[in-house]
Amino acid sequence: MRRDGEEAIPEDEREALLTIAHGAVVTSGGVSAQRALITAVEVVLARGLGPTAYGVYALAWRIAQILVRLVTFGSVPALQRYVPAYDDDPNRRATVVGLAYATTVGFGAVIAAGVWWLAPWIGAVTVDQPAFVPTMRWFGFLVVLLGVVMIVSAIFRAIGSARGEVLFNKLLRPGVRLVGATVALALGYSVVGVAGAIVVGTGILAVVAVPIAARVTAIRPSLRAVRSEAERFYNHAAPVAMSSLGKVFQNRIDVILVGALLTAVAAGVYNALLVLIAIAWIPLQSFNMLLPPVASNLYSDDRMETLNAIYTSVTRLIVTTVVPFLAVLVVYGRELLALFGPTYTQGYVPLVVYLGGVFVGSAVGATGWLLMMTDHQYARMILDWLLAVLNVVLTYAFILQFELVGAALGTSIAISVQNGIQVVLLRRFEGLWLFDRTFLTPIAAGVMAGVGMWAIRLAIPGGLAVVPGIVVGIATYLAALHVLGVDPRDRFVVRELAMGYWTNLRGRAQR
Repeated sequence: MRRDGEEAIPEDEREALLTIAHGAVVTSGGVSAQRALITAVEVVLARGLGPTAYGVYALAWRIAQILVRLVTFGSVPALQRYVPAYDDDPNRRATVVGLAYATTVGFGAVIAAGVWWLAPWIGAVTVDQPAFVPTMRWFGFLVVLLGVVMIVSAIFRAIGSARGEVLFNKLLRPGVRLVGATVALALGYSVVGVAGAIVVGTGILAVVAVPIAARVTAIRPSLRAVRSEAERFYNHAAPVAMSSLGKVFQNRIDVILVGALLTAVAAGVYNALLVLIAIAWIPLQSFNMLLPPVASNLYSDDRMETLNAIYTSVTRLIVTTVVPFLAVLVVYGRELLALFGPTYTQGYVPLVVYLGGVFVGSAVGATGWLLMMTDHQYARMILDWLLAVLNVVLTYAFILQFELVGAALGTSIAISVQNGIQVVLLRRFEGLWLFDRTFLTPIAAGVMAGVGMWAIRLAIPGGLAVVPGIVVGIATYLAALHVLGVDPRDRFVVRELAMGYWTNLRGRAQR
């Protein structure tokens, strides 16, 4: 039975919302498990290696993560753009996937060779620790393997399957790292042995994942008609790759500068707070899982009014979901950082500063993806590079002045400015605009939840306050949303998904 206001939701909008929201639910479970696995890895390594060795690992790992953003050379967004568009032509799909694999492996080989050659210089200008060079060289090979896994995950995502992407990218990828690191530490290896174990485990995963993806998706990579597709593929992928490189200088240059301008211990502390920051990005990543292919289809069919409605509704759902995460991290961030060890609590203030950028980035939704799905990838590339230069200058100056807080401040400003301008560009190019007064409801509810959690923190000392505080905070947040009122579209999505999952569970129980 439809409640007041829900009758006005068009049928095609209902279908798109439920598709994206279902993908978000599946993804959020996978991403939450991923973050738990990643946090477990970092806690194990931080305690098993000690602050200095962990700082070496953290810097090498973050550099590898930067390179992973580049290794596919824009192939992941290109898959999201063209695989859905070629749903009636399996040969063109196969060629696009073949191009993605070939591009990733070729570009990855160049990156691995560059890392091998530059590792001594990078170590000399950053942490200046003997173990850094072999660790960094291991991770150069890791970049290629992770790129292959990313392509496998992107293929599942492009055909609308959140489960495949979640399995390979969100669960198996960090799971392999946890197993490799734990085994290496148990055998008495230090940071170099840990890096080697992670590479071996990821290699096995990549070798197994490629044939599984081909069999399950029925898309067998091919380069037979590569000439006819290459120009269009790289016309989309190349500017996206340049955008990715620009974004490295926007929101990942902080990692390198911390290692270069501060200490190995500071690099480890900053890595720990980034683990918590990654948890706060879960809602945005979850809802963005299936939004790109949906947006690509709507844009191709010139259904811009529906696309704008979806953009608004999904972004409001992102805000509603992310606010409790932010409240928990602001109130209990110091206690959560203490899980890594006493040294890491000094990252609390930088954590709070960084969360400001997370809030802005989440509050505007999938601006970057929408620019790419509406064929404005060159505009995004130019914007990425303009802001990259600004961010390098600001972050360098801020770190010299404020140390770790400065690193977080530079990145937070870059994220905020980038997303703000992208909102304006979407309004200018496609007439897309998302904000209305309904966005104030989750923000107000979040403030109430934060006050409730802070009261628990004052009443109960230390880490004992975290669990009861989170319970009280969530209860307060849900009650406040009920009192303030939920948008009919949000209510429709929650009710329909809940009913669908309950029906499935009941059906399975009766078998």
